[in-house]
Amino acid sequence: MTAPTGMDLVGVVDIGGSHVTAAVVGFDTRGPSIHRRERLAIDARGSRAMLLDALAMPALQLLGEGCPASWTIALPGPFDYDRGIGTFEGVDKFQSLSGVDLRRELSARWGIDPGRVRFVNDGVAYGIGEWAEGTTGRPRRMLCLTLGTGVGSAFLDQGRAVSSGPGVPRDGDVHTLLIDGRPLEETMSSAALRARYRAASGVDLDVEGLCALARTGDAVASRSIECPLRALGRAIAPAVADFDADHVVVGGAIARSWDVIGGPLISGFAEASVLSHGMQLSPAVLQDSAPLLGAAVWRLRA
Repeated sequence: MTAPTGMDLVGVVDIGGSHVTAAVVGFDTRGPSIHRRERLAIDARGSRAMLLDALAMPALQLLGEGCPASWTIALPGPFDYDRGIGTFEGVDKFQSLSGVDLRRELSARWGIDPGRVRFVNDGVAYGIGEWAEGTTGRPRRMLCLTLGTGVGSAFLDQGRAVSSGPGVPRDGDVHTLLIDGRPLEETMSSAALRARYRAASGVDLDVEGLCALARTGDAVASRSIECPLRALGRAIAPAVADFDADHVVVGGAIARSWDVIGGPLISGFAEASVLSHGMQLSPAVLQDSAPLLGAAVWRLRA
């Protein structure tokens, strides 16, 4: 993928629930690659001023000689990606940024024209990054799931995100689907997994600790993970079939424990007879680099 003249460097920022990462991405005939990267831990429940300064800091460390011509920010919703303003309704993070014009605030801190700042959904950026990397063979139709604080998604047709059509949930967001009549993320999310284990054991563990315990053969930990993952597979399977996906890629923080979660998720899809139709399911390869590379590819296309 060769970048157009003057667009061979793109600045990208990935905003997560516990961190913000900025990177300079370059393009050549082999595709995108990260040249420089800065990462900072954040408190997503912090004050407006503190959060804005923190979100701007990693990119500030990359500004200077060879500064990219544009910056693209990948972040979760609810967010108006055209206006650069989020409501974050129903999300226990970034509440202090609700209604804030992030394009204006961040461009002012970076000392650049607001027109050089654009926004993309982090799940979409993640999916495009995985597709562009090519390990999946760049399938014709691909669904990328990101499992963490919530369940992010990207429905891709030839590597481009689609938000409507057969099998595609409202706005391309699988978190709008239901499991047993309840919002999907009430069953499958880091908070849901922790709550399930806490209710059964009286002990609070983060998901990484829960997966580590499941590896030892602990029955309560295993059930707390297996039931939600199987339910996720069953709930998403109809959308995958109707979308005619060739490949489902699973990333995000929870997917780093693929040895624990992969089996139950595969079982959920198999129970819905989706895998028997030739659809492939695999863990993401790029992990934290995926949204950075995907945001850069998205920006060049846009």
